[in-house]
Amino acid sequence: MISDNSAVRLIFGLKLKTLRQQLGMNYQQLSEATGMAVSYLHDIENGKKYPKADKIILLAKALKVDYDYLVSLTAKKRLQPIIDFMNSDFIGIVPWEHFGVTPSSLLNIFANMPDKITAFISTMLKRSQTVQLSKENFYTAALRSYQDLHDNYFEDLENSVLKFREKLKIKEQLPVSVETLEQLLYKLYKIKVDRKGMNNITVLKNIRSFYASNKNVLYINKGLSKAQEKFLIGREIAFQHLKLSPRPYETIVQSLASFEILLHNFYASYFTNALLMPEDKFIEDLQQLFAKNNWRSEDWERLINKYGVTAESLMHRLTTIIPGHFGIDQIFFLRIKGDVSSNQYELTKELYLSQLHNPYINTSQEHYCRRWIAISIMQEVKQKIAEKKFNGTMVRAQVSKYWQTHNNYFCITFVKAQVNNPDKMESVTLGLLIDQKLLQKIPFVNNPSVPVRDVSTTCERCGILNCKERAEKPTVIEYLDKVTIINESLQKLN
Repeated sequence: MISDNSAVRLIFGLKLKTLRQQLGMNYQQLSEATGMAVSYLHDIENGKKYPKADKIILLAKALKVDYDYLVSLTAKKRLQPIIDFMNSDFIGIVPWEHFGVTPSSLLNIFANMPDKITAFISTMLKRSQTVQLSKENFYTAALRSYQDLHDNYFEDLENSVLKFREKLKIKEQLPVSVETLEQLLYKLYKIKVDRKGMNNITVLKNIRSFYASNKNVLYINKGLSKAQEKFLIGREIAFQHLKLSPRPYETIVQSLASFEILLHNFYASYFTNALLMPEDKFIEDLQQLFAKNNWRSEDWERLINKYGVTAESLMHRLTTIIPGHFGIDQIFFLRIKGDVSSNQYELTKELYLSQLHNPYINTSQEHYCRRWIAISIMQEVKQKIAEKKFNGTMVRAQVSKYWQTHNNYFCITFVKAQVNNPDKMESVTLGLLIDQKLLQKIPFVNNPSVPVRDVSTTCERCGILNCKERAEKPTVIEYLDKVTIINESLQKLN
């Protein structure tokens, strides 16, 4: 990330380079005018060094500007949007180095941009301020892009898990038990697990765990399943084994001071899922599962029981294995929280590989399509609970055909209701773009037993007629239709 000091150096370098080029001076000429070495001037322009006051005076005289102009954060109209951008909170939170961008290369990009691109950057900066783009939201989006860049597969972490399992002789143990992980946490790092310390603190009811480093204690809150406890203990093992720092100490993470904290949290979670679902075994299971001609929910229930993990962990593991080992990279993952009684649903987590697939999080408070299996299955779960025919996790599949597009997805969804409030539910969905590659790899995608439904993104943008599930009128469609009629009427007057 670019620090405040780095931003100041970059802005100074940008001004210096722009002024030198405007005067038609090369490095040698500026060197002769100031008595400074060419290499030193080059370092200043690339934001690597910041000259002292006496040298700034010489540079200002050679470049025919005031001293104050060089050291200020203001510039002529063409440069000001770039300087505003470089001095903004936005540039300070971008993890440039993780995407192979250095401060000097960023400076060169900015210095050689046409005026139209400069105006575009200015617009984006103003827009980010208008929508109040939070640091946390940006970090999350950057992490998702980082995962996509690597097809969500990290070989070094996979190898680290493999060596860890072999060394500790748990290579063949499936599922890995809570007791085994708890014993390893204490044996290797002298960290105890405490399941009572957080229980009576009301404000911590939504915090699943907290590692008290001063006490070497991992506090785990009440009401969690064995699968959830395994993930939390495994995650702490990962933090310790990988020596990740900086890191979050609580789950769910409450604040993000840097991108590295979020990235290291992801590494620890990845390690944990790979520990609980070993790569070689998981691939074998998927090969057997994908070879079948018929979709069977029972097969997926057995898979989740075999590894003793949460549905979300299973889905995340699928996103790490399927692209690289099966060549299926057009996928998305969604997590949706819903309140069936109030018919309110919120998309709380998303991951897209290869492209931005539908659906995706919207910030306009629109109503997500109730035909999505991730939402419609919640109604089925509620009915089963009322009939006392359900006590656990439900898994279903659906072919979703997106309205007015060529995109069809094979969607696999797990839904689980809260024990103390069955109207509150959470679903996790894996969506696979249906193309020739998918049809060849997974025969059951075409099985007639899997329901097919036309879906849309949100009710407001959907023109599907006679939709019984509609939660809101198609206001966006109606507005666009109105604009079309107005334009056609204006054309007739022309």
